[in-house]
Amino acid sequence: MSIVAVGSVAFDSIATPFGRVDDVLGGSATFFSLAASYFTQVRIVAVVGDDFTAEHEYVLKKRGVDTRGIERAKGKTFRWGGQYLDNPNEAKTNFTELNVFEKFQPQIPVEYMDSKFLFLGNIHPSLQAAVKLEMDKVRLTGGDTMNFWINGTRAELLDTLKLINVLLINDAEAKMLAGEHNLPRAANKVLAMGPQALVIKHGEYGATIFFREGAFGLGSHPFRAPALPIEEVKDPTGAGDSFAGGFMGYIASQEELNREVLKRALFYGGVMGSFAVERFGTERLQNLTREEIDARFQVFRELTHLE
Repeated sequence: MSIVAVGSVAFDSIATPFGRVDDVLGGSATFFSLAASYFTQVRIVAVVGDDFTAEHEYVLKKRGVDTRGIERAKGKTFRWGGQYLDNPNEAKTNFTELNVFEKFQPQIPVEYMDSKFLFLGNIHPSLQAAVKLEMDKVRLTGGDTMNFWINGTRAELLDTLKLINVLLINDAEAKMLAGEHNLPRAANKVLAMGPQALVIKHGEYGATIFFREGAFGLGSHPFRAPALPIEEVKDPTGAGDSFAGGFMGYIASQEELNREVLKRALFYGGVMGSFAVERFGTERLQNLTREEIDARFQVFRELTHLE
């Protein structure tokens, strides 16, 4: 079943111990859409500038991503520059140029309105809420946020969280959102804000999913999925968005919506995140095969004794 991904398309300039690249295709919606495209039909909603060419669009189209929701605006596409020279797990931002993304107002094509799944990428919470309210017939809505919105637009974010089924954030964001240093207590406080499930990403240590009591089945026990050991992390940019794409893409490919599906989706999220970091930008996600994905998932099964 199809999934609509709302977020950013960007050009990234990245420096890591393995080299440097300039103006490579990136952005939250790009990483998410490419990762999810290996599981289901993806429809993207974003804005780009005059510098976004047919060649750039083809990266998405050749993976079958529907690009009719990409708005063209006069000006430059969102640009971000960062480096991972001191700490491979934390980006040091060199510059952020919002450009056309600064005035982004998501426009949902009428052809997208029959989509059953929705992912709200890291944009202003009021924009996330507007999209969700417009697409009120979806089966499941996933969402992302960050410390900037948690600190600066808390009231709007709290309203948006009531509309999201599954929230995907990292450890620090969960603790900040909840105002709680203990992670399990923080997770329970976030779940009380609205989401039925909370996925907390631990970077190189995997991810944990917490369920609200009674959501997606009985019980409320969390479930932890480890990360795969990766020999070379060339570029961590987009790992979290790729994780979300694998997670949501797998869920959208399944007939049932239950805890077992969401738990298995954690592993597919980890698989797609592990591929993303092996090359700069989206290069690795552009040239995968489903056989490679399933083979890496099998490694996960053997590591964790997943049935």
